[in-house]
Amino acid sequence: MDLSERKQKILAAVVELHIESGEPVGSKVVVEKLDMSVSSATIRNEMSELSALGLLEQPHTSSGRIPSHTGYRYYVDHLMNKYELNDSQRKRINADVSFNEGDPEKLLEKAGEVLADMTNCAAVSTLPQGESVLIKRIEIVPIGARTAMIVLLTSGGVIRSRVCRLDFELDKSMLEVFYNITSASLVGRPVCEVSAVMLQTLAASLGIEALSMLPLLATVADLARDAEDTDIMLEGQSNLLNHREFSGSAQELMEFLRRAEPLNRLIAASKNELDVLIGKENLYRQLEKSSIILARYNIGEKEGGIIGLIGPTRIDYARLIPSVKYLTNLVGRLLTQALED
Repeated sequence: MDLSERKQKILAAVVELHIESGEPVGSKVVVEKLDMSVSSATIRNEMSELSALGLLEQPHTSSGRIPSHTGYRYYVDHLMNKYELNDSQRKRINADVSFNEGDPEKLLEKAGEVLADMTNCAAVSTLPQGESVLIKRIEIVPIGARTAMIVLLTSGGVIRSRVCRLDFELDKSMLEVFYNITSASLVGRPVCEVSAVMLQTLAASLGIEALSMLPLLATVADLARDAEDTDIMLEGQSNLLNHREFSGSAQELMEFLRRAEPLNRLIAASKNELDVLIGKENLYRQLEKSSIILARYNIGEKEGGIIGLIGPTRIDYARLIPSVKYLTNLVGRLLTQALED
């Protein structure tokens, strides 16, 4: 959609004034903001044309205009000024998001809390997923003669453990067989490839000794499934109650966000380093008044997970997008340093 320079300036002014005030924007306010040598009537006519193009809406016949989701999209794609975080903002984020715990889940939980606090929106994040997540280590810790704890660590830093009860005594030779099988056939393999059927086939191909390991290998399969099915972490949902746009629908939105499947689908559909979904661009009716910013972090050269926020369409895109990107890059660096050590 091609807009004249004047229409672009007017649309940007309406978006920015509405983000600031939350109120419909009239032509006189636009004239004051732009300091243009044209009359209020001329601006009003231009705003009418922008409405006819679907970029602005008029909530009431006598009111000013507000951006439509298409207007916000045009603004984000073509008109938004690039904003950079200053040194103090970066230092604050760096100080708030540390990796002292050595636990990726706690790191992402903290990052979500920081993002929610910074933006007054709900923050969403995921641990690394997909084919890039490998089994990094499998340990077995004998607890009793016939009881052991299996511990699985992924390249994404996810740790899962489970107690396994056996029908036989776990001696040194059995432990050696277990480590030989897991080291040769499982460590370094993508977590998503490990299943009970795959391990049964593997054990059968390795002979009688390996078949005796089936209870332990079945536990490894369970842990791999648990590590792959990491939950979406959501922080700051109560912030949504602070936005007037959600005054009649905040509870429905919060209930919607508690359901894992819709958010999983949204995140799975996000394939770019940064995605901004505005209003009706979202897949679900409950998100028609919302905007979602999702950024992907990497661990080394491999894809990691997602960090993002959910708020009303009237969010300050120019400032929030750089905040999400900076925080995402920081988490990627911290995880890369920790998991490559």
